[in-house]
Amino acid sequence: MKLYIDADYIVYKGCAAAETEIDWGSDVIMVTSKFSDAYKNILKDINRIVGEFGGFSEPVLFFSDSVNFRKDILPSYKGHRNRKKPCGYRRVINQLKTEYEVVIMDTLEADDAMGIFATKFSGNVIVSPDKDMRQIPGFLYNLDERVTVNKADGAKWHLIQTLAGDQTDGYAGAPGVGVKRAETLFDKHGYSWETVVNAFKEKGLSEEIALQNARLAKILTVDDYDFNTKRPILWSPASSYRVDDGAELQDEKDERHAA
Repeated sequence: MKLYIDADYIVYKGCAAAETEIDWGSDVIMVTSKFSDAYKNILKDINRIVGEFGGFSEPVLFFSDSVNFRKDILPSYKGHRNRKKPCGYRRVINQLKTEYEVVIMDTLEADDAMGIFATKFSGNVIVSPDKDMRQIPGFLYNLDERVTVNKADGAKWHLIQTLAGDQTDGYAGAPGVGVKRAETLFDKHGYSWETVVNAFKEKGLSEEIALQNARLAKILTVDDYDFNTKRPILWSPASSYRVDDGAELQDEKDERHAA
């Protein structure tokens, strides 16, 4: 069994924790970091995760590419995240490549690469605190508990996130609709594309905006990626798309459009 680990999170946290500020006065503050301290922080986190599974699992570290395909969908996507990476971030990744299997897929975020691998190679575990990963069928360890996600529940969570949006990532969803409100709407009207579109229309927004949010929210699986062109396949529902409890997805479009 392999552990597909969101290493963006671990390396950022570990490097940031190793930073020290030196105030030289006269309006000068310098940030320094000791590489060995940062690397020690990161190895500690990786080993702790592996230890949660008895120490017999193989960690695979996933990082986001510097180019993000979602910016083609919405140029402002994650635009507010303009803080530079902490000291030593790139050097740590280069060192990790010498000791672990590291995966970086062109134009994809680590979440997408983990989703593709987890649905292509079954029986492995995604390790990530990101709630987005509740979309991916299979096993998830969110650093607090282990959960099993089935296909229907994953599809439902995608629709919920489409309505609720994600302020951290910079897409709004339907204004005024959070996760709880979205769940209430779906419980009342059914987990369907029609429910999504109607919720956006009630806010004066078009189906095109609803689809833009759905594509931003969608974490890729093996079915959402063209391995020949190495490009994502953007999510496109049929007008009658719906999700039945514990059952297969109904009336989903076979034809998809490449990013």
